[in-house]
Amino acid sequence: MTALQEYQRLEASALWRPAPEEQRREVIVSIGEATLVISDLTDRPLAHWSLAAIARANPDETPALYHPEGDPSETLELAADEAAMITAIEKLRSAVDRRRPRPGRLRGIGLAASCAAVALLAVFWLPGALRDHTLSVVPDVKREDLGRALMTHLERMTGLPCVAPEGLQVLQKFSARLPEVSGQRNALIVFRSGVRDTVRLPGRILLIGRGLVESYEEPDVLAGYIIAEQLRAQESDPLGRLLDWGGIMASFRLLTTGTLPDETLRDYAETLLTAPPLPLTDEGLKQGFQRLSVRATPYAYALDPTGEKTLALIEADPFASAPPQPLMSDGDWLRLQAICGG
Repeated sequence: MTALQEYQRLEASALWRPAPEEQRREVIVSIGEATLVISDLTDRPLAHWSLAAIARANPDETPALYHPEGDPSETLELAADEAAMITAIEKLRSAVDRRRPRPGRLRGIGLAASCAAVALLAVFWLPGALRDHTLSVVPDVKREDLGRALMTHLERMTGLPCVAPEGLQVLQKFSARLPEVSGQRNALIVFRSGVRDTVRLPGRILLIGRGLVESYEEPDVLAGYIIAEQLRAQESDPLGRLLDWGGIMASFRLLTTGTLPDETLRDYAETLLTAPPLPLTDEGLKQGFQRLSVRATPYAYALDPTGEKTLALIEADPFASAPPQPLMSDGDWLRLQAICGG
């Protein structure tokens, strides 16, 4: 889209309110490949709004007030002196609106989709059965292909991963030290920006924000986040979450063709960086730390520096009195901390 390329380096200051009961906060707004990126003043992404689904609450008035289409509870306010960004958003909204299919064109597609849905229900009875059947037959190599495809779309928002050679070697050894319950290792990938903590993709691909590597004096915090993501993957298959998001047609498409549409993967990728992590129980975390011989206390204090909200996990630390073998040498930890090149 020509209009998109014209504004990709544009930034503006704005006021963002994530929910009606919360205070407005000052943020920086920029235009990405397919999203409006809302970041705090330290350039940490807070939200991604799809450029195809931005609505304006007060046309022709200033300050301009925007919200995601269908969700007026989250708002973004641009003052009159940010006219360049307001003009850019309005131009992109107009371009998207011109590309929207008209209702008449969708009647045939809607009828065909309805017939297909009825046929699928007749064969599998419930969408959940189709999803579960698909998950049971998709091979590991296809899961990894989908995970890599999702990561390609994410890189448009995060940039490329960190690849300092010595850091990558340490990361591979660290992955072997923290295998899945099945004995298989994760593919650990550190990103310079965009990833807040960790993001789990299909195919045992785990994305890590550089802050988990650079902001702590020991690797136990990073290990804790990896263990937590392993537990979430056990409770909720990352590929299953993708299929849940894509709906019954995503399951049918993957089952019959072995692929998913690129636009489905792109749109799903836009939700991953700001999706809240699935909750875990203290007992489940304790078992995960015990299985892999990792201290739970450093991770608990990383979640809450006061320890008040994670006191149960701190008290349940299986290695509170007798620390296990170090996860890696001090030299390896320093090499891993330099994986992004400083």
